[in-house]
Amino acid sequence: MTHTPHSSGAGQPVLVNPHDRAVPLLTVEALREAEVAAQSALPAHTLMARAGAAAAHFLREQLAHAPSWASDKPVWFAAGPGNNGGDALVVATELHRAGVAVEVCMPVEVKPDDARWALAEARAAGVHIASSVPASFDAYGWLVDGMFGIGLARGLEGVFAELAERLSARARSHGHVLSLDVPSGLDSDTGNVVGSGPAVRATHTVTFIAAKPGLYTGVGRDYAGSVAIAPIGIDTEDTPGAVRLNAPSLFVAALPARDFGTHKGTFGTLAVVGGDTGMCGAPILAARAALLTGAGKVHVGFLGSDAPPYDPPHPELMLHAAARLALDATDAVAAGCGMGGSASARQLVDAILRLRAPVLFDADALNLVARDEALAAHVAQSATARGAPCVLTPHPLEAARLLGCDTAAVQRDRLAAARTLAARYAAVAVLKGSGTVIAAPDGRVAVNPTGNAGLATGGTGDVLGGMIGALLAQRLPPYEAALAGVYLHGLAADTLCAQGDGPAGLTAGELAPVVRKLMNRLFYAPSYAA
Repeated sequence: MTHTPHSSGAGQPVLVNPHDRAVPLLTVEALREAEVAAQSALPAHTLMARAGAAAAHFLREQLAHAPSWASDKPVWFAAGPGNNGGDALVVATELHRAGVAVEVCMPVEVKPDDARWALAEARAAGVHIASSVPASFDAYGWLVDGMFGIGLARGLEGVFAELAERLSARARSHGHVLSLDVPSGLDSDTGNVVGSGPAVRATHTVTFIAAKPGLYTGVGRDYAGSVAIAPIGIDTEDTPGAVRLNAPSLFVAALPARDFGTHKGTFGTLAVVGGDTGMCGAPILAARAALLTGAGKVHVGFLGSDAPPYDPPHPELMLHAAARLALDATDAVAAGCGMGGSASARQLVDAILRLRAPVLFDADALNLVARDEALAAHVAQSATARGAPCVLTPHPLEAARLLGCDTAAVQRDRLAAARTLAARYAAVAVLKGSGTVIAAPDGRVAVNPTGNAGLATGGTGDVLGGMIGALLAQRLPPYEAALAGVYLHGLAADTLCAQGDGPAGLTAGELAPVVRKLMNRLFYAPSYAA
C-alpha cells in the first residue's frame, strides 16, 4: 500500500512515503541529538505518544485493506524492555481504544521512564499483557516487532532471539509483520545484523523521526521491507551532513534539455575503453547502454585482438583498436570493462588520467589502480588538473582492493567505506551492492533505493558504467551523473521485475532499452498537450 503524507491534528505529517523523495537518512548520533532537542520543548512522553499514534494509524489503514484472515484476528505485539517496547505498548493501547483486539507479549518488563508511562497507560486501558510467548501465531493477524530499536549494542539472545526467528518465519510464510522504528537486531547505521544475530525480517517498518541508512543498504532492505516514516513533529530536513536517499530531485536539474535546436554534438562523445582478448562483450554492453542513455556519439576502443568490426544490433557504435582511438577528442571516457591487467592496459589507464575530459573507472581499471601506487596517486592528483573528480564504480571486492582491506571490512560499514574511497582518491565513489552508496569528495553521500536481485548477473556493472559515462559526456557533474545512472539502472531492473522479466533470468542487455523509456517518460515527456 502506498502512503502519502497524513496529518495529525497538530498539522504534522503522521506518515511520509519516502518513495522518490531525497529524505535524510540519520545516524543514531544525529537521531539522539534531534530527539533531545525536541524533548526539551515538549511535555513528558510526547514523542513516544506521537510515535505510537503514527504506528497505530498505519496499522488501522492496513487492517482496513487486509484479507479477512489478517483483519479479523487480534494484533499481537512483542514488547522489549526498552523504549521500543514502550512504543509497542502505546500502539497496542491506541488500537485497543479504537476497538481493535490486541495482545502484548512482554517477556521482560520495560524499564525506562517513558516506557513505564506507556505500560501504565496500557494497563489502565485494559490491554491484555502476558509474559509468555504463544506456541503458535495462528490465532493472530498482524504481528508487531517492538523489541529493540536503534543503538542496539549486542546481538539478540534468549527469548528475543527466538521471537526474531519466529517473526521472520511468519513474514516469509504469511506476511503482515511490522517492525517499529527498525527491525529488532538490525544496526540502523550500517544495515548489518548486530552481533551474531538473528534479526527480525519484517514486511513493513514504520520508522520514527527520520529514515535510517541501515534500512536501505547492506541486508537492511531485505529486513525492513516497505518503509514508512513517522516524523513525529521533528523536522530533520536540514540536518547538516545528512546522508540522503537518492531520488530524481538530486539530479534532474543537471540533465540536458532536449530542445529542437540541439544536435549530436550537444550530447557529447563518449569513449568506452576495455575489451581485452576474449572479453569484448563487456565494452559492447557498456557502449550500447551509453547510446540508449542519450550520448550523442559513442566510440569503443578494444585492447584485444578479436574485436568485432562493428556491432550488428547497433551499427551506430564506432569500434576501434584502443591504440587508434583519439581519446583527446572525446567529452568523457569510461574505462575498465573487460580491460584485463596487461602492461598495455596499465599504460592506457595512465594516459586516460592525463585527459581533461571526465573519467569513469570500473572493473579492471580499478584493479590496476589498486595494485599500482603511482596510478592511485595519479587518480587523486588528476582531479585537480581536470577540475572534476573521477568516478569509481567498485563492487565490494574491488573496493576492498582499493582500500587495502578485505570485503568483510567494506560490508561492515558501507557508508564509511564509500566515504573513505571518495576522500582517498578525490573521486566520486559508487560502492555497488544492495543499497548502492554514492559518495563525493566534498562530503555529499546518498544511498540508492532502486534495484533488486535481478542485477546479480554478469554484465550489469558494465551497463551501469556505460550509463554514467553517457551522462558525463552529456556534461552532468560527476556526482549527479553517478546519482542518475545508479537510480535509473536500479529502476530499470525494478520495472523489468514488475513485468515478470526478473529477478530470475534478467540479463544485462535488457536494462538499457528500459532505461531509455524511463528517461523519456520521467524527464523528457512533452509538457504540452498532443
